[in-house]
Amino acid sequence: MLMLNFANKLRNSHQQVDEAIKRYLLMFIKQDVSLLMKAIRYSILLGGKRLRPFLVYQTGKLFGIRSSNLNAPAAAVECIHAYSLIHDDLPIMDNDKLRRGHPTCHIKFGEAIAVLAGDALHTLAFTILATAHMPTISDQNRLKMIATLASASGANGMCLGQSLDLIRKNNKNISATQLETTYQYKTGSLIRAAVRIGALAAGNKRYNILTLLDHYATTIGLAFQIQDDIIDISRSYDNKKEKSIQSQHNDDNNNDINTYPKVLGLKTARVKVQNLYCESLAHLKYIAKLGYNVNTLSEFSRYIIKHRN
Repeated sequence: MLMLNFANKLRNSHQQVDEAIKRYLLMFIKQDVSLLMKAIRYSILLGGKRLRPFLVYQTGKLFGIRSSNLNAPAAAVECIHAYSLIHDDLPIMDNDKLRRGHPTCHIKFGEAIAVLAGDALHTLAFTILATAHMPTISDQNRLKMIATLASASGANGMCLGQSLDLIRKNNKNISATQLETTYQYKTGSLIRAAVRIGALAAGNKRYNILTLLDHYATTIGLAFQIQDDIIDISRSYDNKKEKSIQSQHNDDNNNDINTYPKVLGLKTARVKVQNLYCESLAHLKYIAKLGYNVNTLSEFSRYIIKHRN
């Protein structure tokens, strides 16, 4: 029953942020019939679970912020995520041909349009945060949101993580610590930013638990990526099941990628994820003691390691 309620929350959040994204696309991009616009809409509305916007909404909810007042930051975070996927899929990066069961942006629209679509989504995120109507959020906290998202998506965040990811493909002696560092930047940066941005919407209300929320986001960010590795390698071991298209990478590239299970073994990876799950709950327990309702964030942690496919 709890996970059913969580699934409903996740679905409602998905619908809400998608509607917000559609509004912002019409509001801020004028040529809505251009090939570029088609590539943008295709990439950001293609699917996905919208987990990062969900974290924006749920963190804000901790402080009593209405979800309608969080549409802009939630949409901005998803724009950054979509941009990163477009660029990661490019031949010069991960060279993926499928994303969520559909042709990747560069396969459908060509590499040049895909690069531009990614660039446009990147800038759209900051246009939304800078100019969208957010009456309950102060200008100071709006600027902090912009700075948080910029840091998470740049050379101190996702871009650094992607560069480390490219290096690790050819490193036969990579350590678990190096892998974790890569994951914390490539995947964890935007997850931490989503939680922090949700908290920033609360202004001064959130200062007493911001550090604890950062620790929570760090643990689930790492657990998220290691669990992805486990899902991928578990499927590859099961010859009786058709390989999931959603998580499929090009076989030529996938065989050379160092992942947590490949480096330390599947059993150790599973233990690591379980430990991170327990650590995330421990951080939430401290937050709960301060009077906040952390049930949904606890369910999110469980979802990351138990129910995500």
